[in-house]
Order: sequence, then C-alpha cells, then structure tokens
Amino acid sequence: MADTAAHDPSQLDPAETMGRDELEAIQLTRLKQTLAYAYERVPLYQRKFDDAGVHPTDLVELDDLAKFPFTTKEDLRQEYPFGMFAVPQSEVVRIHASSGTTGRPTVVGYTQNDINVWAALVARCMRASGIRPGMKVHNAYGYGLFTGGLGAHYGAEALGTTVIPMSGGQTEKQIQLIQDFEPDAIMCTPTYLLTIMDAMEHRGIDPRSTSLKFAVCGAEPWTEEMRHELETGLDLQACDIYGLSEVMGPGVAGESVETKDGNHIWEDHFRPEIIDPFNPAAGPDSVLADGTPGELVFTSLTKEALPIIRYRTKDLTTLLPGTARPGMRRMARITGRSDDMIILRGVNLFPSQVEEIALRIPALSPHFQLELTRTGRLDAMTIRIEPRENTTPADRTAAAAELKSQIKIHIGSSCAVDVVEPGSLERSNGKLRRIYDLRPKP
Repeated sequence: MADTAAHDPSQLDPAETMGRDELEAIQLTRLKQTLAYAYERVPLYQRKFDDAGVHPTDLVELDDLAKFPFTTKEDLRQEYPFGMFAVPQSEVVRIHASSGTTGRPTVVGYTQNDINVWAALVARCMRASGIRPGMKVHNAYGYGLFTGGLGAHYGAEALGTTVIPMSGGQTEKQIQLIQDFEPDAIMCTPTYLLTIMDAMEHRGIDPRSTSLKFAVCGAEPWTEEMRHELETGLDLQACDIYGLSEVMGPGVAGESVETKDGNHIWEDHFRPEIIDPFNPAAGPDSVLADGTPGELVFTSLTKEALPIIRYRTKDLTTLLPGTARPGMRRMARITGRSDDMIILRGVNLFPSQVEEIALRIPALSPHFQLELTRTGRLDAMTIRIEPRENTTPADRTAAAAELKSQIKIHIGSSCAVDVVEPGSLERSNGKLRRIYDLRPKP
C-alpha cells in the first residue's frame, strides 16, 4: 500500500496542491488496489461482495464504487475482535477500540505504515489550523483505546512541535500547566475547552491572558456560535478536525485557519460519498450529488491493517468544493449523527440546532441538556440550560421564553425550557453527553 514520503513538516504535502484530475487519477488507482486487497484478505468483504454479486474488477471508474455494499459498525462488531484485520497479528503494531457503550466495541488495528500515514495526516490538519514546527502543543484529548489522544500526539510530533501529553480531565491541573508551560496551541473537544475556559474564569484567571493562540477541536459536532464563544473568550483561533476510529482516527479531514469554512478531506487517502441515510440501498442511485445534505460514507485508499469499504459514518453533512486546498473537497459542519437525531412529535432535530439558537440569545450560556420524557402517548422535550453569570431573574425568564419561541419558529417543535443555576449542569471531561432520554423503554 502507499506510503507518505518524508518532507519538511512546515511545507504542504504535494497532494495538498494537486488539481482535481490528478487527485482523482490517484484515487482510482488506489481504490482498485484497496478493493482487491480487502477482497483477498478480509473474509467479511469476500462474503459481502459475493453476496452483492460484485467483484473488485467491476470497478473501472470512480462512480463504480456505488456498486459495492456498505460497511457498518455492526459489521465490525460481528467480527470482534480481529476479524477485520487484513494482515497477520505480527504486523499489527497498535490496537485501538471504541468505548463499546452500546454493545461490543469496534476494534481497529494499525501497521507501522498506517501509523506513519496517520501521523502525517494529523500533522496536515494541525499545520492547516495555524500550528507550526517549534510550537508547544497542550494535548487534552484522552489517551488510551480512544484514538484522539495518541492520534493527536503522533501528529504533533510529526509536525515538529513540542507535545504536552496532558490527556483529558483534571481541569485544575490543565489550567496550571497552561499557565506554567505556556503552550501555543491546545487540542481537545470543543466542550472541554469551554469547561477549561469557564474554570479559569471561576478561579479569577482571564482566559484571554494565556499563551494559547490556536485550538484544534473535534470528536463532537460544534457550531459557528460555539467557535465564536471559544475564540472570543480565549482570544485564539479555533479550527475543526474530523475523523473516526473505524476510518483512521482524527485527521481524516482538517480545517484551514485562513478560511474556517469546513474540513478539507485528505482525498489522496480517503474517498468520500454522501448517501441518503434513510434510503441507503447500494447502487448508482444511492450516492447524492455534491452540495446535497446526507450521510457521510468513507472508503480508505491506503490502509493496510484494516481497509474499510464504504463505511457508513452516520455523520450528517454536505460535500462542497475545496477552497484553501482547491483539489480536495470540503465537508460542511456536521449537523449531527443520524443515530443522535431526536424525532419529537414528527419533527427531526439535533442538539447542534439547539446550541446554535441558544448562543444567539445573550443571556444564555452554551451549557445545556435535552431531556426527553413521555406522558401517555406523547413525547416531550425539556431544554435545561444555564444562564450567563450576572443575569437577573427577569433576564432569565425572558431568555427562556425567547428560546422556546425560536425553537418553535426555526425547528418547528414545542418544548419546555428550564433555566437552571449557573454551574449546575455536568461539565465535559471529553465528549459531552447532551441527550438524556428518560422515556420508558419498549
């Protein structure tokens, strides 16, 4: 499989400057290799391809990928732990896994070349976000089986930065090290950066006074309103980074600090598609045109230990033309996950929509939870949200009424709003839980 050539980490990789035609020619070559490689080495893919009546040689042009079946998280769980690996165990240098909170964890493996490619792509993302060799990077993504911590760590080293491997949690310690070590950049989830910012304020520290100039945030959906909150509150530049363990980990796509208009997908290593999440039958009609919202699907082009074919991410977004990297397509901000979508009395909504609306109301903070309940046959939603500090009772009452009205206008659903005391809701130590489903289980 393809390797990543050594280069000056301060400079763009050659693929980042390719034109679209050149890039798609590379994609076609690598896609043919990957399909044959997966079919020959992974029993699941041989069964799935045979059952669908397709063979790797059926791919003649890029659009032929639509003929091949999807891979789902359930496929990976059924092959637990190592059934998806395409190389002998002796060639697997690292294993990561999901938390497995909804069933068996999904397990992913990496050869040394996979690790090298991963590090190079995370370094691309960091460089695009404004980080440069020689800077100090405070890494507050969780280390361990979660891909975020080690993925960011190896990428930061590949870029030539000094890594501070703090991991997640211990917010007071995070603040102390940020003050003492004076890092230039921080990597963490957006909600955990918000937690750090709030904790600084509660300690009487001005968050804008730190050395931080850049933040690379990912692992959960976040809005432009949240970006504004973090950039204003911390006096830094905040960019998104995208990835998921099954495809590689963080670094599948990254955002440019110059444009801040969505993540450019590193298409020399991943082929993206958009499908209708509610009508996902494989075939030419399953793929939606660029510019059409839907579910993001990825096929790896260079992975050795665990090639992934048409993996359904459940992330909802839109593919757009490249800007800062013209040859690479961009992802619009993730609006949510198809499995996080709330259907409330026939109306579809996502937590990110609530965040976007709430942060336009000056008296309300970004700290909120959605509680789903059922009385009789009817579902109901209560938004529990904290106000800003120093707001009056009258401000809070007016803000609750405004949020309720705006949710009805922009989303089309009725809800209750409970403005709770500042600091009373759970804070993020990594990925934040937004939805609390208290409805009776069937």
